Amino acid sequence: MWPVAMIALAGDLLQRLDDAGGPIAAPERASPELVAELERGERPRWLWACAEHSYLTLLRAGVRVRRCHDFELVEAVLLAHEGNYGAPRSVEAAHARLTGAHVPPDQPVRQADPPGIGQAALFSDSAAPSSLPILLSGYQMQRKNLSGRLRLLAAAESASALIAVEMGEEGVPWRADVHDELLTDLLGPRVAGGTPRRLAQLAVTIADLLEAPGLHPDSPAELRRALRRAGVEVPNTRSWTLKQVDHPVIPSLIEYRELYRIFTAHGWSWCDQWVAGGRFRPAYIPSGVVSGRWATRGGGALQIPKAVRGAVRADPGFKLVVADAAQLEPRILAAMSGDEGLGRAAAEGDLYSALAAEAFGGDRAKAKVALLGAMYGQTGGAAAPALAALRGSYPKAWAYVEAAARTGETGGLVRSWLGRTCPPSSLEGSWLDGGASGRARGRFTRNFVIQATAAEWAATLLAFVREALWDRRARMVFFQHDEVIVHCPVSEVDDVIEALHESSKRTAALLFGNTPVRFPLSIAAVDAYSEAK
Repeated sequence: MWPVAMIALAGDLLQRLDDAGGPIAAPERASPELVAELERGERPRWLWACAEHSYLTLLRAGVRVRRCHDFELVEAVLLAHEGNYGAPRSVEAAHARLTGAHVPPDQPVRQADPPGIGQAALFSDSAAPSSLPILLSGYQMQRKNLSGRLRLLAAAESASALIAVEMGEEGVPWRADVHDELLTDLLGPRVAGGTPRRLAQLAVTIADLLEAPGLHPDSPAELRRALRRAGVEVPNTRSWTLKQVDHPVIPSLIEYRELYRIFTAHGWSWCDQWVAGGRFRPAYIPSGVVSGRWATRGGGALQIPKAVRGAVRADPGFKLVVADAAQLEPRILAAMSGDEGLGRAAAEGDLYSALAAEAFGGDRAKAKVALLGAMYGQTGGAAAPALAALRGSYPKAWAYVEAAARTGETGGLVRSWLGRTCPPSSLEGSWLDGGASGRARGRFTRNFVIQATAAEWAATLLAFVREALWDRRARMVFFQHDEVIVHCPVSEVDDVIEALHESSKRTAALLFGNTPVRFPLSIAAVDAYSEAK
């Protein structure tokens, strides 16, 4: 049920709304102090154009809010549901569509600010937010189009918007001194403006083994030419491709590639730019990719390599509680498809072992290959016999992904459990490499229905965890796909673990009802992120 207590906020004005989104009082001058007072007294759902701007300003003024309706995130969901994926989603664009006016493009995506650089305040004259009247008219139109599960998706998206802003402001606890020690152990001492010792040594070794003086191993073109002269023909220089090659240079090449990636993506320069005051603060983007998974702008937060995770350290007197949803996507398939056999397997701790015992003669590896092949479209070669066994034992699960694949192959749209819609085939170049064939699109849509629903499960989980920890000092500080990290006082660790487990149960019940499928969390309370796995 939509809450009666709703307040729209646009620029320096706010206005109380009824449960239909209509105004019930004249606009008032807004301020962080007034927002805080209303939040304490009424706990409304705040309506605004974009949490990344509106909520960030409030949070920096010391004001947290429990819930909101993020217009832009919801508009993107509705546009895609109508088959208009990627159309401008701003309040101004929505108003133009309603009135038949020219639809303005969305503003270019702003890169994240490194620490210490702020932005215009919501309540200042320099801000240019949407006006109240067009925000209200756009919201009323959204309400008419939000029905069934789409309402839940809108709520999950809006909760994600709040969490993303809070995590970006809270920051990941990061020890720059430990980071330096880890890099020095891997690469050698820092060289101002130059190449670290270990990389330089490896570059010489690679050049000698390939008899290619002056070779730059980080240049794919140069490396392929050198390999070709050495009698090795490869289609590309990706690490997986190189690992298939039998040549003395390969171990050094693999090590060089791994260390070079750490040096360039999370090396000393990265730390100088992104870590300040013991915190790494990226800008998170809820639904930043087509499946609804999050993305980030700047800092590469979703790709923190294991080699430097030891620098993610809890503050004194605190712990990092790291929770990982094991085998999430296969469990999502079991819950969505309603397959009784797969549901029984997903009720156990290790889904693949249970699956193997039931249909694959105890062969866990074969069971895993079959299920992943069904989800990702790996239907040929060595996977074929295992897939045949899967198809016979779990017909509903197989039919579910096959239907999604067939729809995609013929150019149709598929939707997640709550209603997130895949891009149309006319936009395939923006989300697949090159002009993908119908078969490639089928592989995409086959997995989209699972991955997008997994993203919805994760967003709902985060919302429940945030609610459970509202009055605690514990704060969520990191999230990627199926993993969340909570930074909390040692005294709150047990409560945080309980909240995570309970939130997982509540999420499964809310999304899938009385399903036998379980979504267990692997949880560890540690001092450093590197200790969690």
